[in-house]
Amino acid sequence: MTLNIALIVFPGVQALDVTGPMDVFAEANGFLPAEQRYALDVVGLEAGLLTCSNGLLIQAHRPFSQARSHYDMVLCAGGPALPDEDFGADFYQWLHGVCRRSRRFGSICNGATLLARAGLLDGRRVTTHWNDVASLARLCPGARLEADRLYVQDDNLYTSAGVTAGIDLSLYVLSQDHGPQVALSVAKRLVVFTQRTGGQSQFSPFLMPVTPATSPIVAVQHFVMEHLRDDLTISQLAQAANMSARNFSRVFARDTQTTPAQFVEGARVDAARAMLQTPGLALKTVAYACGFRDAHHMRSVFMRRLGVSPQQFRLHFAAMT
Repeated sequence: MTLNIALIVFPGVQALDVTGPMDVFAEANGFLPAEQRYALDVVGLEAGLLTCSNGLLIQAHRPFSQARSHYDMVLCAGGPALPDEDFGADFYQWLHGVCRRSRRFGSICNGATLLARAGLLDGRRVTTHWNDVASLARLCPGARLEADRLYVQDDNLYTSAGVTAGIDLSLYVLSQDHGPQVALSVAKRLVVFTQRTGGQSQFSPFLMPVTPATSPIVAVQHFVMEHLRDDLTISQLAQAANMSARNFSRVFARDTQTTPAQFVEGARVDAARAMLQTPGLALKTVAYACGFRDAHHMRSVFMRRLGVSPQQFRLHFAAMT
């Protein structure tokens, strides 16, 4: 049975959000019998050519008003300006309906914004590009955001992190549909991993939460960065904020959506990632400077938070900055 997949596009769409998944499913067709292949439908706001965020021109196969009533999967692509765009009630009403009628639906990158505006994410586990986590949380407070995942499946909802993570998600879907061997064959053709190590935090410039500038917690965050080698207990942080320990913990959780301990740990990892970009620094030196007990402790925290060791980070990711 042919599997029909719709990719939702718009002016300013991220080209790789579209071409990455399309290439995965198109390449898969070369390994599948005719009756099991994918049919790809690029659905736009209107018919005709549209300009991607990088200037590439692509053509939607059809406007949403002429799309199928349902698909095997509907995937909303993302784009740099998407969180601030509104495509109108008619489009979101259509998107809500077609996703409800389809077997699966989801998004690539911040395409999750479209699903949120269509009322499809309340109470669901989702991810998105690390840079758009805060805006998605504001747009849909009822969504359960898993910010560090490359992709998340919540029943029939599939969402991915930023840009190239759409390829990871598509390979995952392909593996579900036709088995891991077909996914591996396609991954080899595209020269990518079938399953990457770690989450998207290893690619983001920071792990620490964004805090409103008016919050008294901002001063504490600066204090933490200046005293990473200290124990940084709750009482010490509360004193820096000029609050009682109990009130400090409450305000900190309210303004950062995390705990003081998690914040401190994230700050130490951020500082260590910056230091690891300096060639020749011993791991134990980095660990001491950033407040870890020793290099083994730092490695344990890196593996838990990033999915890679400090040495792997240095080898594979420092060159990206």
